[in-house]
Amino acid sequence: MWGPAEFVGLPPRWLVAEGLLAGALGVAATAGAGAAGVWTGWTVFADGEAGLVCAGALAVYLAFVRAGRALVGIVAAIGACLAVQTPQMVAGIVLADRGRVESMVVTEIDEGHRPLPDRSRHLCSVTDEKGVPLAVPIWRGCDRSTRPGDVLPVVYDPKGRVRPQGVQTGTAGTLDVAALSAALAAVSMVAVVRSYRLPHPTGEPSRATTGADTRDSTNGDRL
Repeated sequence: MWGPAEFVGLPPRWLVAEGLLAGALGVAATAGAGAAGVWTGWTVFADGEAGLVCAGALAVYLAFVRAGRALVGIVAAIGACLAVQTPQMVAGIVLADRGRVESMVVTEIDEGHRPLPDRSRHLCSVTDEKGVPLAVPIWRGCDRSTRPGDVLPVVYDPKGRVRPQGVQTGTAGTLDVAALSAALAAVSMVAVVRSYRLPHPTGEPSRATTGADTRDSTNGDRL
């Protein structure tokens, strides 16, 4: 489940280097796809779909080198989270860099989105000062105390490449992406290192074959 790791002591340096390379490329592709999508406005990248494909490709590679199933699953889960979180983080950076803040009036509140049992997400439909409705609902700054007629500060991209958002402060999104990137690289390296199998006389690096040969040898010694 966790991989064979058929070596004694420290792993070979070339194996560690291969693991570091796989992890670095996986992080770069998964996070880079979402970041590039937000900066360029390509929807398929900005929505995280391309990042999910990259994370899946990394998991397939680890399965190909016969890494442990548990580690492959962990890599796939972390990669999926990174693919989804990166576009949101980059969008916040873009809006902080070139976004413009405008006060908008709340016209309607939707309380039907509840991602967690003890926490509800409110979505506010808003209009600008001219009465033109915003195409997307706003959830940052829209909470239980918000009522129709209230004013919400909304930041938008003049180039139209990033969806408008409620004004948000802090760097939680950046810290989350950094933690996910580090975790993905580390687990990928461990998965590659633990996938190592000693060469066998038959030339087939099969763990099952190794076990059978060992049992046969042991039985022969006993006879």
